[in-house]
Order: sequence, then structure tokens, then C-alpha cells
Amino acid sequence: MTMEAERTLPAEELTRLGELAAQLRVDSIRCSTRAGSGHPTSSLSAADLLAVLISRHLRYDWADPHGRANDHLIFSKGHASPLLYAVFKAAGVISDEELVETYRQFGSPLQGHPTPVLPWVDVATGSLGQGLPAGVGIALAGRYLDHLPFHVWALCGDSEMAEGSIWEALDKASHYGLHNLTAIVDVNRFGQRGPTELEWDLDTYRRRVEAFGCQALVIDGHDLAAIDEALGRARQATGPTVVLARTVKGKGVPEVENKPGWHGKPLEPELAERAVQALGGVRQIRVTAPRPEPAPPAPTVTGQPPELPRYDKGTKVATRNAYGDALRALGSRPDVVALDGEVSDSTRADKFGEAYPDRFFEMFISEQQMVAAAVGLQVRGYRPFASTFAAFLSRAYDFIRMAGVSRADIALSGSHAGVEIGADGPSQMGLEDLAAMRAVQGSTVLYPSDAVSCAALVAGMVDRKGVNYLRTTRGKYPVLYDNGDAFPVGGSKLLRGGDDDQVALIGAGVTVHNCLAAADQLAGEGINARVIDLYSVKPVDRQRLLDAVRGTGGRLVVVEDHHPEGGLGSAVLESLADLAEPVRVAHLAVRELPTSGTSTELMDQAGIGVSAIVAAARAALASSR
Repeated sequence: MTMEAERTLPAEELTRLGELAAQLRVDSIRCSTRAGSGHPTSSLSAADLLAVLISRHLRYDWADPHGRANDHLIFSKGHASPLLYAVFKAAGVISDEELVETYRQFGSPLQGHPTPVLPWVDVATGSLGQGLPAGVGIALAGRYLDHLPFHVWALCGDSEMAEGSIWEALDKASHYGLHNLTAIVDVNRFGQRGPTELEWDLDTYRRRVEAFGCQALVIDGHDLAAIDEALGRARQATGPTVVLARTVKGKGVPEVENKPGWHGKPLEPELAERAVQALGGVRQIRVTAPRPEPAPPAPTVTGQPPELPRYDKGTKVATRNAYGDALRALGSRPDVVALDGEVSDSTRADKFGEAYPDRFFEMFISEQQMVAAAVGLQVRGYRPFASTFAAFLSRAYDFIRMAGVSRADIALSGSHAGVEIGADGPSQMGLEDLAAMRAVQGSTVLYPSDAVSCAALVAGMVDRKGVNYLRTTRGKYPVLYDNGDAFPVGGSKLLRGGDDDQVALIGAGVTVHNCLAAADQLAGEGINARVIDLYSVKPVDRQRLLDAVRGTGGRLVVVEDHHPEGGLGSAVLESLADLAEPVRVAHLAVRELPTSGTSTELMDQAGIGVSAIVAAARAALASSR
């Protein structure tokens, strides 16, 4: 049953809101028609919702978009960007000319889908099902870290309610009691190719929302008084709320209202002109939003750098243990937070959780929500570290990709990578992660070989921009480096080497240890092998590779516990692609489907064990004679 308004707004206020909604519709039509592309009908359906929200409920200082007390507005249905940008015009932060003349044009910040190149946009949206999950992270920060009364409003489309990530978000919002989060669902019945799964079945939407522990408010999304009543109730709720608004796609333009085939299509100029006139013409209404209460400044990060864990050289330590130790050490900074996907006793993120439970967020087996929450937390200035098995981050890959589009500053840790994990078998072996993470715009990809380098790299990620990925190993391996050694991003380490090297063995992570053992065996045969720990997979140490080419006559053996596509070998070959000097690269990688077994058995079977490295080095020498 649709909720009726319990109080009626004054007639003059209803008129004002109706005029603003008409302006939002007109401007959505004008900018998309001028651009020749866009989603005006998806914007028209939600115009009434936004008119009421920005006029009466969104507490926001438009002159200070990064103000700590501001509410947050997220367009999870990012394709409705004409409406969002029309809101920005109504708020007075962009001009009418900028909206109409530059929308979707080359070089304009008013892109086809919103991105944080605009200061009033928190996260990039447009890949459906992501805005609300990011809102969960922002709301987590507000309730548990900032302790501020701001509210998070996420406008969702009914099509994206078919995405599992939306329900992960509602589940975690309920679990954490996020009374400061409201999803506004624009139930306009039509998706891209036709009717949505549930069309206007508001009762089923309601029952699903309530089953996930959230309060559902069902309204007519074109009844201004009912919208106002629902948003007021949402702000006062004791848990997360979902406003289910029954709307009409294309509302306000009878020629396209509730008609299929108009998704993502601008109105032709003649139709647009008729629609604008029917809606009352162009307006220049300015909205004065409710101002938030002043908030205290964010605490500054002061004091000495964290004291990183120390390890004795030669002691066997798993890099996943070093990750947990280093993360706990970083917890001395109040801006560091951690998330995990219910495997923290394996990733070792539990060490942070035990020391700083107020800054540890368990996302359970919801990897999409885990990454989205990390993106939301960094919106509020926190430095999130999110961890799970490397293989399971693939479930959240679109969220990681969009984090790159958002220019989000997050750190991810993938443990239990490669065939090295042993008996668990191929379903648990992250063998694609380096390629996937290297492909993310602006990412950093790190793969330490021992505990000292791992701890140093974890510390290096905390203030690094963009999406940062650290790959850790399950098994224990000897500490190779001295405490205090430097591991700059983009660097590498030379573990063996001299002027008379005949071949270079290049590894990262576990294969560094195999390369060292192979170098020892080759030395017994009178072959001098250089060993390089290429711990920074992206950016890669090109100078070290050039030195290896020139110092060994171009004989390189690259060894990785990863599929051959896109990982360490690809990083090396791409770095040397423009080199005019001859290079012969033997690339050892996991090329067949692994099975269960011991780490040694599986690495030998994959052709990345010690004997395979020795054979590849011999072959490289033989081919050059």
C-alpha cells in the first residue's frame, strides 16, 4: 500500500516545488537534446523526488562541497546525469550555459555519467549497483568514525535492484544499523530493453527490503507532499530506510511517458521544444538548501611514523602474517581502517581487528560490498585496507575498476595466491589477480617476497594515491632482507649479481626463493645467475631490467606463480618492448589447470619450480652459443 502524506505542505510551497521539478525536467531535456545523447526519460521520472530532496532535506553547503557536516547525495543510477547536473544548476554551482552547451562534450567535467572530477560528486557511478554500496561505506564513517549527523541519500533505479550488490548493501546497512542511510528507488517500470523484472510490483519490493532488515516507505513518486513526508521520516528513522517511489518514465512529456523504446535516447529538437514549452519554458530558479550544523575539524594525523614489525633474517615468515603485523602497526594512525571478507584469520587482518575493533569492519562473504565500503570510507578521508583471498577479489572486479574511475585511494590485499597455496586446489588459487589489477587505471601492484619487504610495502601504500594492490603468500619463507631496508614503489632488489653474469632470473613473491635456489644450483655448474626481486609489478623497475639485459647479453628468465597472460612476464616484456637491443626472455608461468598437492609438487608441475628455472637458464645459454 502506498504511504499517504500525513501532513499537507502549504500551497505556495507545493507550487514552488512543482516549479523546481519542472525546471529540472526542462534542463534534463535541453542538455541531452543539445548533446544528442543521454538519458532524459530516466531523469524525468525522478525530478519530483530530487526537487523535494534538495529543497527541504539535503543539508548541504554547495560553496563548501568537502565540508565535513554535509549530507551526501549519490546517483547510483548514474545514467540519470542530466538530472544531477540540472540539480547543480539549480544549486548555482554551474551555469545554464555550461549545462546546456557542454554536457557530454569533449573536455567538459559534465561527463555522460558522474565522476568526482566534479567536487559535488563523491564516487563515479554508471555501472549499476555501485552507488548504494559506496553509500554504505560513507554511512559507516558517519556513524562509527566521524560521529556526525550527516545523512547519505542514494538515488537508485529499479533496474539495478536486480543487482546482487544492492542487496549486499542493504544487508550490511541493516547489520550495522545505518540509520543515516536512505535509498530512494525510482520505480519507473522500464529498463533499457523493456519492462523491469518487477515492473510496478511495489509490494514485492517492499517485502524484499523488509526481509533484509530495512524500513520500506512506499509512495507515489510524483506526490510532492508524500515525498516530503517520506524523506522526513527517513531522516528520523532508527535504521536504514528505502523509499520505494512509484514513478512514470518520461514524466511530464506525454509523447514519451510510460512508453518503451525511449531509454537512453534524447528527444529530437522539435519534440524537445514542444516538451519544454509544455513544461512552462526555461527557468532560472535557484535553490537554497538547508545548511548543515557546523562540524569540528577532522583530527590531524600527527606523531612519529608507525613502528613497523621486525624480523630476523633467515627466519621463515609468511608474507600474509607480515601484512597483518604491519597493518596493526599502521593502526596507530587514526585514519587507517580495515575491512575483510570473513577470512581475516587467514589474511591476518584479524590482528588489526583485535587491536582496533572500532575501526575494523567485517563485510562477511560480500566482496563487492567490501570494496565499495572501502571506496565510501575514503570519501570521508580514511585510509581503508580491504583484504580477502586473491581469487575472491575477482567477484568485486567491477567495483575495483570503478574505484579507478573514481580516483579512489584504497589498499587491497589478496592472500593465498598462486599454486603455492597447495592442497586447496584451483578454485582457491588466485592466478589472474596480477593481470586484473595491473589493468586498473592508475593502479599500483606489489608482490613482496619476504616479511620485511611486505611490511615496508604495506606502510608505503597508506598514503599512496589510487588503487593499491598487495599480493601475499600463504606459506612461510625465509626473511631475505634487513630491517629498515627501503622498498620504494617502482623499485626492485638485486639479490645476486656481478659483472660476469650470464643470465638473469627474475621473480616476485614465492618465485624469488625458487630463483635463489636455482642460482645456487647454477653456480655449482659454473653459471653465474643474476637474481632480481621485482616486487613492484606496476610500476615496474625498467632501469633494473635494462641493466639485466645489458649485463647478461639479453638472457632473461621470468618466473611467476600466475597465468602467463598479464602478470609479471607481461610487465617485463611491455617494459622492454621498445628496446633496440636483442632480448631473449624465457617466461615460466602456470599454463595448465592445477590440482591439489604440496606447494613444491604444484610449482614443479607448473614449470615454475627450481628444476624448471635451472633448465630454462641452461637453455638460454645454449641458444646463444
